[in-house]
Amino acid sequence: METLEFQSEARQLLKLMIHSIYSNKDTFLRELISNASDALDKLRLESFRDKELSADLSDLHIAIEIDKEHRTLTVRDNGIGMTRDQVVDLIGTIARSGTAEFLRKLQDSRDAAASRDLIGQFGVGFYSTFMVADRVTLVTRHPNSAEGVRWESTGESTYTIDSAPDAPQGTAVTLHLKPADEEDHLADYTSHAKITEIVQRYSDFITWPIRLVPEDGGEPTTINSRKALWARPSSEVTEDEYVEFYRHISHDWNKPLETIRVQAEGTFEYQALLFLPSQAPLDLFMRERKRGVQLYVKRVFIMDDCEALMPEYLRFVKGVVDAQDLSLNVSREILQQDRHIQLMRRRLVKKVLSTVKTMMTEKPDAYATFWRELGAAVKEGLLSDPDNREAILGICSFASTHSPETPTTLAQYVERMKEDQQVIYYMTGDSRATVERSPHLEALRAKGLEVLILTDPIDEMWVDAVPEFEGRRFQSVAKGQVDLESEEERSATAEREKDFADLLAWMTTTLADHVKQVRLSSRLTTSPACVVGDTYDLTPTLEKMYRAMGQELPKIKRILELNPTHPLVTGLRKAFDETSDDTDRADLADTVELIYGMALLAEGGELTDASRFVRLMSDRLQRTL
Repeated sequence: METLEFQSEARQLLKLMIHSIYSNKDTFLRELISNASDALDKLRLESFRDKELSADLSDLHIAIEIDKEHRTLTVRDNGIGMTRDQVVDLIGTIARSGTAEFLRKLQDSRDAAASRDLIGQFGVGFYSTFMVADRVTLVTRHPNSAEGVRWESTGESTYTIDSAPDAPQGTAVTLHLKPADEEDHLADYTSHAKITEIVQRYSDFITWPIRLVPEDGGEPTTINSRKALWARPSSEVTEDEYVEFYRHISHDWNKPLETIRVQAEGTFEYQALLFLPSQAPLDLFMRERKRGVQLYVKRVFIMDDCEALMPEYLRFVKGVVDAQDLSLNVSREILQQDRHIQLMRRRLVKKVLSTVKTMMTEKPDAYATFWRELGAAVKEGLLSDPDNREAILGICSFASTHSPETPTTLAQYVERMKEDQQVIYYMTGDSRATVERSPHLEALRAKGLEVLILTDPIDEMWVDAVPEFEGRRFQSVAKGQVDLESEEERSATAEREKDFADLLAWMTTTLADHVKQVRLSSRLTTSPACVVGDTYDLTPTLEKMYRAMGQELPKIKRILELNPTHPLVTGLRKAFDETSDDTDRADLADTVELIYGMALLAEGGELTDASRFVRLMSDRLQRTL
């Protein structure tokens, strides 16, 4: 037996790694099973390369043995095993490197992928066993070695290496467990139920059978399903299997709306099995919602809700991504910056969006369900994912004035545009009914122009950030100037503006506390007036949203537009022309205030002084009796 001494920093390094990387102590078993699976994979590969390898390949498996009396847990495989030099080189890496050197390299490395590899090189996976064990014993033998090697340590200052003449092929790691401690959240790892639960959670899809050996020496039981659906050809997977798997990972008892498979080969290999739900998750718009898919590495479970693989606006996507070339020792922070993860994310996003695009034409009913349930979340991507903005616009549907029941895509809208129409008209509002009753739509409806009706809160934001679709600019019918007039109509409007110039100037002064300008309108046909925003102003709804979030904003004045052909407006102009001083126009000022209030109410706005508006209206009605 040989006793070797750890470097002085080893204990500190063990503590650092255990408490920094593993917040869940159950993961020690995942690491041991992953190492055992790798050993079996390597043995199978080596047997193809080396025909002289004297290995037994008849029953490759992983076994877990529990001894409750002595509180030990053993994970055993009959894989490739290790020689004495390999034990020192691989298991002793953490001792050879030292804390100071490790931390220096980790701090010097600005590349996340390199940092991840450094963590893997320091044997963190194996040493996670000291989270739950006071002492760890490893016995191993390479198929071509005459005798095995026994390694043992308490994780303190030394470890021992000795020969093991009777060691079987493979590796056995025995953990002398710490006492169960509820306060320290240290579970009883001598419980068959607990071990089964951990294996089925983290290692259920390991290719090799994982057998739990009963203490009475009875027949071992295989406790992992070994069914990696994403690794099996789609022709071999039934619809029922997909449904059950979806229910297992999503806790949603509905059937998935669509199943998406991705198989990437080449320099970086991974597989993905994703699902689109048929119903919006209850927490879709909750602040504490979970998002992301499950991440596996070589069929070993790494984490739930891997946010790095799926953007926020696709948070409803559920499924599994299984990468072949990632380290097991990764944190969420490292994944956020990993180059391979970013490549995977881009491809997965494009695959999801293209799948929805295909649904639009091939499965219109499924697409309608998808958009009704999840469209509001998808539209968030118009703000957060400019790289895929065109693809997202391509799968969007909106209510419109074209059809009261059937939403329209932007492509369908463009197909129906009039020959001389250059822009895509839209209007935001609280509800379809509110928008359809708005006076802003009068002239467009009269000219047969279609208007998109946008009623989701996110619509208020993306329309200002997205300039166009396929070269057609988005134009709000409630903001800026809406040019709907022919040359002849423009000429007539120019003459009217001369006739109304004095009235408009006086009204602008009279309503100075409420509006920035009063002007004639080309968007009204039956209503006397409407209130519109300037081209780059916030909408009233968006202004409310920002104020509700505690943001201080200056008062935003809007523009009052008058219908020059409405009897109320023409009568106001006549009365104005027939008076000459402020005293005579005091009654007209009340009328102007009423016109502004009515315009505000017509669009669903709020009066700043409702009691004054009611009093003025009552006085005016009384005079007509």
